[in-house]
Amino acid sequence: MDFVLLFVSLGIILAAAEIFTNSVEWLGLRLHLAEGAVGSILAAVGTALPESLIPLIAFITGKGVDQQQVGIGAILGAPFMLSTLAFFISGLVVVLEARKRPSFPRLEINPGIIQRDLLFFFFGYSLGFYAAFAPDRWKPYLMGMLLGSYLFYVFLTLRRAPAHGQAPDLRPLFFSAGKNRPRLFMVLFQVVFAVGLLIGGAELFIHQVSAISLLLDIPIFFLSLIVAPIATELPEKFNSIIWLRRRKDTLAIGNITGAMVFQSAILPSIGIITGNWHFVPGSLTPILLTCASAGLVYLSLKIGKNLNAFILLMGGLFYLVFLGTTLLQPIVTAFH
Repeated sequence: MDFVLLFVSLGIILAAAEIFTNSVEWLGLRLHLAEGAVGSILAAVGTALPESLIPLIAFITGKGVDQQQVGIGAILGAPFMLSTLAFFISGLVVVLEARKRPSFPRLEINPGIIQRDLLFFFFGYSLGFYAAFAPDRWKPYLMGMLLGSYLFYVFLTLRRAPAHGQAPDLRPLFFSAGKNRPRLFMVLFQVVFAVGLLIGGAELFIHQVSAISLLLDIPIFFLSLIVAPIATELPEKFNSIIWLRRRKDTLAIGNITGAMVFQSAILPSIGIITGNWHFVPGSLTPILLTCASAGLVYLSLKIGKNLNAFILLMGGLFYLVFLGTTLLQPIVTAFH
């Protein structure tokens, strides 16, 4: 039954992502926002809600070592999954759609938007990493800097974004299919409905994966660092796949990098405010791989002024390196 419910949860997340992308595009149009703002803020924050709940619930409901490892693993695992697995999946979609893309292997993005996202991500991620070692009296100030950096990021994104023009290929709003220009209330209602469905689907997925992992005797830290983030990052992956197939590359990649900015600032702040944010053994590897994968994308944009599918595919290599080191570690420990 657990496996059946696992596939049911996947179906819920996929359907919710389709509803969400439709509603958030209409919301961006009604609010006169550019694609960069829609992808990096509206879509990213909305789909980042499930993974934000995991550490919050873990830290609030218990103070034991297991709860702390679940929370810290979820905080570290979220940007790691996006910077490796989500980039890889995005690159794979572009490769599979190569015949429909005249500019292949290059993506049709606004490089300035993605560069800005990654710079804010590196700042927040570095500051959050430092906060794990900082004295307790400094942590409130560091949390303030994290939250302030995200507010500044939102301000810059909205201020520098040009007005969103009418999209000729924008499909009718699902909850108001008979109208060419739905009411703002219906758009907002569909956004809230989709986000709720995303959270519910992700929570069901996590519950079933947890049950299956316990049945298969998988360690709790492995579960929190890999399995739970995969579940909560599914909304970003599905949204980006949908947008990439429609050649809305700025929306697709901005959805991923915008979520990374959100996670680098908000998730460590949750750990700081609950008093559970500290460095744990095994954390350094995913942190370094996250920076390496995101750094490769940034250098491609900075030096080459574009992003191609093969750079994104490299994220899969970083993910495999992590899996290899994680799976080999118990074997090496056993021999010692």
